[in-house]
Amino acid sequence: MTETVTVNHRGAERARARHCWIYRSDITSARAQGGHLVRVIDAKGGCLGRALYSSQSQIALRFVSFNDVETEREFWLSRLIAAEGLRDRVAEDTTAFRLVYGESDLLPSLIIDRFSDCFVLQTLSQGMEALKKMWVEMLVERYHPRAVIERNDARVREFEGLPRLSGALYGSDPGEIEIEENGIRYLVNLLEGQKTGAFLDQRENRIAAARYSHGRALDCFSFQGAFALHFARNSESVKAIEISGAALSLARRNAMLNRLSNIEFIEGNVFDLLRDLERAREKFNIINLDPPAFAKNREAIDAALRGYKEINLRAMKLLSKGGVLVTSTCSYHVSEEMFLGVLASAAADARRSAQMIEKRTQSRDHPILISMPETHYLKCVILRVE
Repeated sequence: MTETVTVNHRGAERARARHCWIYRSDITSARAQGGHLVRVIDAKGGCLGRALYSSQSQIALRFVSFNDVETEREFWLSRLIAAEGLRDRVAEDTTAFRLVYGESDLLPSLIIDRFSDCFVLQTLSQGMEALKKMWVEMLVERYHPRAVIERNDARVREFEGLPRLSGALYGSDPGEIEIEENGIRYLVNLLEGQKTGAFLDQRENRIAAARYSHGRALDCFSFQGAFALHFARNSESVKAIEISGAALSLARRNAMLNRLSNIEFIEGNVFDLLRDLERAREKFNIINLDPPAFAKNREAIDAALRGYKEINLRAMKLLSKGGVLVTSTCSYHVSEEMFLGVLASAAADARRSAQMIEKRTQSRDHPILISMPETHYLKCVILRVE
């Protein structure tokens, strides 16, 4: 018999608006065990759908369907096939992409990234953790991969009472593998790289930014050099700044892999080095700012906005007349309106006029569920600065 969870009016309204999450404060009764798939009902007994139940997280319910359906193996396979169908259309000219993006694919708390013939899996809730074995079996049966790796080392699992884990679930650790994006080759390590091995969400923004690259280019927070490599094909020279020596080492190897010799890799703090470049009166034709998330919670928003303003202000001062600034925030808590306000304020303080020529978001293999703002986190703006 399917376990049942009852929610109050507020929770029911969220479900009817097709938001995938219901918080613990909106549950009035729960006859269910953590990690189980449950039937969700309103106060009158009307069924709102099926959801994964968590006994510990404040996000107590994660909807997998807003209908009263059976959720056997064929149900999950159909969701995977639907996700695959979208990627077949949008993941162009790349061997690495996000196959499943959690709530946006109505597979909440499940991430599956494909890197060539290997897959990386994240099961970030009690419910998806219980289904992990099934997902591995399904990936093996459908794609015959060399390896399936789990990167369940994300802090969010602690809110679910789950351990932080990483390792091979099928096959063995492939070590360093090569992927290709827009004709550029990268080396990635699925167990040691950031996130699931690489930042796939900026893929389309790198391609867009490369169209404006020429002359002297500057790539800040370069990590393993992805934007710098795209700039280098069209620019005379590129400076790439990254604080992590290990990431820069791999970036240098990626440049060699692509036979690009016009990139200077600089290890250091971006905030400090931008000031040094300004004092040296350096000028660039294009600058990329792709910092880590400055605001990981609501309490950090004010400090984050100050940080975003400082780096964008300094970048604008370093641009030649008519230069292009590619600038991003991956902080969900920093809204698009806030970010554009920061850019306008930075331009005013830099005494520069800025035209927005592109407003972008995460790549299309990270689709945004319009009923769930939480799935929209990456904002990327391309400005022409006079």
